[in-house]
Amino acid sequence: MEYGLVALWLATYLSIGALSLPLAGAAFSTVRGRGVAFAIPIGLVTIAAVGYIVGHLAFGLPALLAGLAVLAAASVRFGDFERRLWRHAVEISVVFAVAFLFAVSLRAVSPAIAPLPIAAGEKFLDYGLLRSLLRSPALPPEDMWFAGEAVQYYYGGQMLTALLATLTDTAPQFAYNLALAGFYATLVTAAYGLAGAIAADHGAPRRFAAVVAAFFVGIAGNLDTAVRVAAWALPSEALATLPGVGPEHELGSWTPAAFSYWDSSRIVEGTINEFPLFAWLNGDLHAHMMTTPFTLLVAGLCYAYWRTPRDESTRRRGLVLATAPVAGVLAITNTWDFPVAGGLVFLTVAFAPADPATLLPGAIRRRVPAPTDSRLGAELHRDGLALLAAVAVLAVGALLVAPFWLSSASTRSLGLFPPRSDLWPLVVVHGGFLSLFVPYVGGRLAGSGDGDRRKRSIAVAATVVGGGAVAWIVGFAALALFGPLLMAAWLALRRRDDVGFETLLVIAGLGLALVVELAYVVEPQQQGTGLERLNTVFKVYSQVWILWAPAAGVVAARLLDPAGALEAVDTPRWRWAGTVLVGVAIVATGLYAGFAVPAHLGNEPVGADGPTLDGTAYVDATYPEEAAAIAWLDDREGQPTVVTAAPGGYRWEPTEGEGAAAPASLTGVPTVLGWMHEEQYRGNDPYEARLGDVTAIYEGDPDRQSELLDRYGVEYVYVGPAERARYDLTIESHPRLEPAFEGDQTVVYAVRRE
Repeated sequence: MEYGLVALWLATYLSIGALSLPLAGAAFSTVRGRGVAFAIPIGLVTIAAVGYIVGHLAFGLPALLAGLAVLAAASVRFGDFERRLWRHAVEISVVFAVAFLFAVSLRAVSPAIAPLPIAAGEKFLDYGLLRSLLRSPALPPEDMWFAGEAVQYYYGGQMLTALLATLTDTAPQFAYNLALAGFYATLVTAAYGLAGAIAADHGAPRRFAAVVAAFFVGIAGNLDTAVRVAAWALPSEALATLPGVGPEHELGSWTPAAFSYWDSSRIVEGTINEFPLFAWLNGDLHAHMMTTPFTLLVAGLCYAYWRTPRDESTRRRGLVLATAPVAGVLAITNTWDFPVAGGLVFLTVAFAPADPATLLPGAIRRRVPAPTDSRLGAELHRDGLALLAAVAVLAVGALLVAPFWLSSASTRSLGLFPPRSDLWPLVVVHGGFLSLFVPYVGGRLAGSGDGDRRKRSIAVAATVVGGGAVAWIVGFAALALFGPLLMAAWLALRRRDDVGFETLLVIAGLGLALVVELAYVVEPQQQGTGLERLNTVFKVYSQVWILWAPAAGVVAARLLDPAGALEAVDTPRWRWAGTVLVGVAIVATGLYAGFAVPAHLGNEPVGADGPTLDGTAYVDATYPEEAAAIAWLDDREGQPTVVTAAPGGYRWEPTEGEGAAAPASLTGVPTVLGWMHEEQYRGNDPYEARLGDVTAIYEGDPDRQSELLDRYGVEYVYVGPAERARYDLTIESHPRLEPAFEGDQTVVYAVRRE
């Protein structure tokens, strides 16, 4: 185990946080704790944003130094951090350290950066991007799977990891797993801090809310495992014949011995339903994981806006503007999160106590028509101005990372009205959160008060429930499940003073969960397969979970607090019921971790005698016939072009002709064509053209081979077990090739220039 590296990276993250404390204190001056929990994400966002801009001139050390210089200058500009908050800073540091070490322990027993059959997921994509960035003199990096062209995938998280690897002088096979642990800890800490601040402002127990939020974002899973355990423990015929928890599994035959960490990620048919703990157990350094703490940073800045007094319009403008660079980093890290930043700004400006019009300069404000006396007119007035603020944030954020939009392309388009989700899977995926949100929002909307208010509440409740019933009748299960709560939460925010930002987060998540039932990003390769919205639900549900976790912490704390029990039934009995409700929700969502974490920690690292963070240790043990050749290729400087078997996919089984583009993926040396995902990035025609060209290079005639080698600037031809199994090779006898590396089954040929 590389304990020295663990200590180094932990110290690095905490140092970045300490350097960022003055900046956090200035941004979160109106929030309990002064944003200490957001110091690390603020520091990382600053390094990433500046590093991205400077990186187009010179990536690596220059980009890193520029990012650190801007961060240091900003901290000096905003002065000293209040000494009285150092105790809170120590608390947050402990939370970060515990989360970091927990994630390190998970990665140390499953460190392999590998495709199937060693590991599942897209680790080769993530690691290949990291290696490409470390080889690149400037941004954007060359695509390791489409030589000669820039990457057309969001790579901000891998870029930040590369900068941290440069800062700590860490080899990429270790940096991969250490960065994973860092992103996890940053997410847990941000959720802990945000929930604690909101709860404290409500007068609810801060630490309890913070711990519950950290639990939901770092440990909890969906209700799949709870349902399976219930079916197994209570073997009634009715329970055992419930609709399937997922398309591949039946409740009636499940036992604890059959538990798999994978099953809970495939609940809604034709989609992926990951949650944070699953993602970190699976171990991809993937976009939807790395962006999570920055999404919560946007939420934190929005909460700071929420807490800023109405008369401090300059500060509120500054906070809105501060979300723009974070939105830019979201765009290059996981573009799916970019519009979410705008959505959070919209909801915040629309619902915050301050009049949105005060964000406008005085001359413009005087030209804006005043809202009408009607509630509808006032609502449209606030929502319209809030929409302008959101558009402005997204526009500025997009402008800050303009090169990303100019260099990226996609064959995807927007589709409408995808296949709808069934009710039972939706309950399994989201039920843990809904079990807390429904009584909380419903209780407050009903509330106590005079007779007229009670009558209005009953009328509202009837309308809400009626709308849900209509949605159920017409077969729109998601609208029936989410719609009533969304309406109730919206009305509660408008009508009640005792609900706040936690309810806004509930609304944001509900809106996202409904959007994927109405629209989706079309994946051309998945049309007609029943998987049309697989990626859309995958990415959006991850955002829903991240937004709901801190809200759940606040709600749980308020349900347990005597002053925050259900107002509609304000009796000790029902307060006790709230305690039971919270306990059941925690136990039910915690069962996944109870099974998955011990099973995971019982694994033996592939290719290592004990725990390690070396993500490529398995290569020597599992693929000895290629390990030396890949290591030799890795020692080449710069970005020479190689050709390997194509296309690669999710399996590395050389004897079956499945090479998974391993030489390129593990080194960052670009290959003519790598994984099959390039068809999504580039389109069918360019992809198929290169696929045919690779085949011609390996088994064509010499003249055609020479033409193609020159066209793509190929410097090395890789011939390993996968190439020998897939092609009728003629390339090895080409007169322009000479062996540069020779192993038992693998030869790397150098191409002589004519």
